[in-house]
Amino acid sequence: MLDFQAILNAIYNKGIAAKNKGTVATYIPELAEVDINNFGIHLRTAQGEEFGVGDDNKLFSIQSISKVLALSKAMALIGEDIWKRVDVEPSGDPFNHLSQLELENGIPRNPLINSGAIVISDILISNLKNPKEDFLSYIRDLAGDESIQYNLDVANSEKATGFKNYAAAYLLKSFKNLQNPVEEVLDFYFHQCAIEMTCSQLTKTFFFLSNQGKCILNKVHLRKSQAKRINAIMLTCGFYDEAGEFAFEVGLPGKSGVGGGIVALLPDQFVITCWSPGLNAKGNSKLGMLALEEFTTQTKLSIF
Repeated sequence: MLDFQAILNAIYNKGIAAKNKGTVATYIPELAEVDINNFGIHLRTAQGEEFGVGDDNKLFSIQSISKVLALSKAMALIGEDIWKRVDVEPSGDPFNHLSQLELENGIPRNPLINSGAIVISDILISNLKNPKEDFLSYIRDLAGDESIQYNLDVANSEKATGFKNYAAAYLLKSFKNLQNPVEEVLDFYFHQCAIEMTCSQLTKTFFFLSNQGKCILNKVHLRKSQAKRINAIMLTCGFYDEAGEFAFEVGLPGKSGVGGGIVALLPDQFVITCWSPGLNAKGNSKLGMLALEEFTTQTKLSIF
């Protein structure tokens, strides 16, 4: 029987003592203000047991982790039609790269890079009556938590500085892969990325992807086959141009965000979330990557 709390405590103590904790994202001004010494880990098992350590109940900006949730809502709304507008291949490029998008005629490589997520935002705007309110309600339903909110300061900070996202959106529009006005799509996208959660809340939110599409309240949000496909996309595309490294070292489907969060899961067994705002050169949480590698090494729990 694994002592999960002892394992998390040991990983936390090793991480918090590290001299090199990476570099906090500065291109979004609000994120530059976050204390680099924050570090939290939270684990939830399929049986509902929860284990946490450090800052696992402190709010942070989930950023690109939200792309998985947007994808899941879009899949629930329009199903296979998504794949007419976005592909499922790893990009091998940074999250905001544009040259590949132009070469491939406005079809993003996958829904977890920025251009792909902007297309998903467009799909949600076209299929939700009140997009921002309805999407937030969806996430609250997944987590069983009505307290989850957008951080409007972060959303406004992204809107003021997100020039590459504007470039990507206009490029998509030029290829007729956006149906709604660019400003409207990006307003939704920036709010989506600015959702705030704790490690504990994120672990509960992502439980449905480890539980064949059923959330912690046992409500069906996706078919089993759809949950499987999202997990496959997370494994191959969840860490931008470091996805192969994560699969190699950790061996779990997962998704990172430049706020320093990482969610990973083993279907039918557990969900684990780490948060440390210092990033490595690829834009993923430095301590989070190391913590999850250590976790799967010690527990021998991975998909491989």
